[in-house]
Amino acid sequence: MTTDGEKPWRERDGEFENDIKNRDEMMQVWEKGWKVLFDALEPLTEADFEKTVFIRNEAHTVVDAINRQIAHYASHIGQLIYLGKMLATGPWKSLSIPKGQSKTFKKP
Repeated sequence: MTTDGEKPWRERDGEFENDIKNRDEMMQVWEKGWKVLFDALEPLTEADFEKTVFIRNEAHTVVDAINRQIAHYASHIGQLIYLGKMLATGPWKSLSIPKGQSKTFKKP
């Protein structure tokens, strides 16, 4: 919480290289990314939530920064789902209520 969101160790350009060769490698990268998030969240206390952090020189409360990051992740997960649907070779298994089955899930 004492440095800007752009960490000196980050290699942003390398994050966009298409060097993942298979599902196992993808899952390792996926798990490593989530570990970074949870390692950052774990030590936070309630007193930290109103502190100010900077992302690209813009001030945010810690809560706002967390919300911003989670929304960012959600957009990328949506992109992955869209790609998965486009690349699927068989029928797509819905991650939610399947199309045309909403009434099945409604309570009387």
